[in-house]
Amino acid sequence: QVQLVESGGGLVQAGGSLRLSCAASGRTLSSYAMGWFRQAPGKEREFIAAIQWSGGSPLYADSVKGRFTISRDNAKNTVYLQMNSLKPEDTAVYYCAARPWGINVRAAAYDYWGQGTQVTVSS
Repeated sequence: QVQLVESGGGLVQAGGSLRLSCAASGRTLSSYAMGWFRQAPGKEREFIAAIQWSGGSPLYADSVKGRFTISRDNAKNTVYLQMNSLKPEDTAVYYCAARPWGINVRAAAYDYWGQGTQVTVSS
């Protein structure tokens, strides 16, 4: 089992920044991929970014490329999502997810999920 706990959400004005954290525990994650997704009211869960614990290039959705950065701290077993130049359309609940093996953009491919953290961007 893998436990994931997100933190760092909040209310920010358009153009501002937030950093989300996802603390992972429960087992060795060296072969896992970690993803960030978001879900706005009435919408499907959307892929944002993903990274492999063991290294390699991260993957981003076009909607956040150049504004969001995913990173990991292996020593802390934590994955981060740095969000800059936030827009009102970024408002959503943000979820951290984990899956064995490689990066995947489909939410259904992830086995473990955090509880989510709300991000609200005001105009």
